[in-house]
Amino acid sequence: MMRASRYARMALVLFGCVLLASGCGATRRGKTGAGLGGDAITPIGVDQLDGDYALAGRFEEANRITDVEFENVLFAFDSFQVDQTEVAKIQAVAGYMNANAGVRLVVEGHCDERGSAEYNMALGEHRALAVRAYLISLGIDGTRIQTRSFGLEMPLDPGHSPEAWRVNRRGGFALYR
Repeated sequence: MMRASRYARMALVLFGCVLLASGCGATRRGKTGAGLGGDAITPIGVDQLDGDYALAGRFEEANRITDVEFENVLFAFDSFQVDQTEVAKIQAVAGYMNANAGVRLVVEGHCDERGSAEYNMALGEHRALAVRAYLISLGIDGTRIQTRSFGLEMPLDPGHSPEAWRVNRRGGFALYR
């Protein structure tokens, strides 16, 4: 009787472990300090910033500025950290925004096709937030910048190669009056 009870407890523990593991199978784990990591939902170094407040609604599409474009900020696989090689791109946007006080910005986060849709939506948002935080650190008022994640939904390159994945892991810029 005691032996059967021990087996029943072991089976119950094993079942619980399998149940927990199956619930985590849909999410891809990030690298510590580089990607989302575990169940984290707040990006490292991109917590709420001084002067931030909830932004209501999106900017009017009719007010979009289409005659000015900036290079996309590219990201490493499974990461939302801004690489030093990408900083000049963000500085160019900051320069434009400093010279045009009435301009507002939506930073758009994108991912490649790998990973679940949920994971990529979160990673895309973290990428957009990282670029936003960098712009704020350059003196741009955070109330002029919103973020939006497209996850894997809007690839620049629909291919299935490392080069396609590289250009699809990006932060883009949409300017508004």
